[in-house]
Amino acid sequence: MLPARRPPRILPLVALLLGVLLAGCGPQPAGSADTAEREVRRAVADWSRTVPEALAGIPLTDWAYEVSSVRRDGARALAAARLRYRLTGYDTAPEESAREVELIREDGAWRVGADRPAPGALPQLWDQGPVSVAAGTHSLVLGGAGQSAGTLREIAAEADRAVPAASAAWPGPWAGRVVVLVPGSLDAMARLLGRPADTYRGLGAVTTGRVGAGPAPADRVVVNPEGYAGLGAEGRRIILTHEVAHVATRAATSATTPLWLSEGFADWAAYRGAAAAPAQAAPALARAVRRGELPGELPRTEDFAFGGDPDAAARAYEGAWLACRLIAAEWGGKALVELYGKAGRESLETALRSTLGVDRAGLTQAWQESLRGELR
Repeated sequence: MLPARRPPRILPLVALLLGVLLAGCGPQPAGSADTAEREVRRAVADWSRTVPEALAGIPLTDWAYEVSSVRRDGARALAAARLRYRLTGYDTAPEESAREVELIREDGAWRVGADRPAPGALPQLWDQGPVSVAAGTHSLVLGGAGQSAGTLREIAAEADRAVPAASAAWPGPWAGRVVVLVPGSLDAMARLLGRPADTYRGLGAVTTGRVGAGPAPADRVVVNPEGYAGLGAEGRRIILTHEVAHVATRAATSATTPLWLSEGFADWAAYRGAAAAPAQAAPALARAVRRGELPGELPRTEDFAFGGDPDAAARAYEGAWLACRLIAAEWGGKALVELYGKAGRESLETALRSTLGVDRAGLTQAWQESLRGELR
């Protein structure tokens, strides 16, 4: 049984709208450059302290703009800055964003006229318009422009169910909380993540974050509002539990963790207790096996690529899930968790031998045999 939850609450957020004001250029008095730059930096610092007031509803702390350089052209200035902030109760280290702050000089003082992502930098959700907040027991959901309060409440409730489900699969230490971003559209999601929209078309959600242990901003689960809306209740449960499992295992994940193990474990966590038979839950791979196209090896990293052949990607995810399902069934869930932890610190071959007593070839053979038996 899931722990009792208090109802998520919706908090309206005032949009941060800063107009770009232009002013004419004029000559600068000799020797005034250093003084003017100090004034610009001071103006940015004074202004930055007022920004969280406009973002009321988001639990922000340690909000600060650090100016690295200033370019002036008469009464206009551009300050290159790095924004640092934390989401209270979620981020153990600051989230950072490269910004470009535009100022104009009026009545003898510098005033901020615009704040935007630096060229080439990713935007923040509030750069895309008004944001609303749904706060659950284990979740913080930030919704982009156009997202309804009801949608955000539903996602917060589903995230609250996904957190204990992920914890049940992953007994290792993790925060037990999740941040979910819900952009206003698929195109807004793509801009937020800096990739073409087709990369995420058909996906329900993705997770962003830093791998490895140590203080870090909380992972962000980013929901594709179009893909998520097309799912039924069970699909939404599986998608969010899968992504939250990625959040739970992030500190144990490293560059040495095979993608089939990372994705397969997340699906194993999501499908635990589900009634669907493997052939139903892995239709793309089942069709391939029935055609006599049994995979010759465990899924490779490139097999999971976004924006490629969707059927091939589906087979990779399904095969990864069934590999982890096999490990849990034959060696136990504890062994699967131990394998995951060791695979993030040492080679897969070493981790397999020490946890399961088999090598990669042995696991592959056992996996192939299980596919023949379960998917025909």
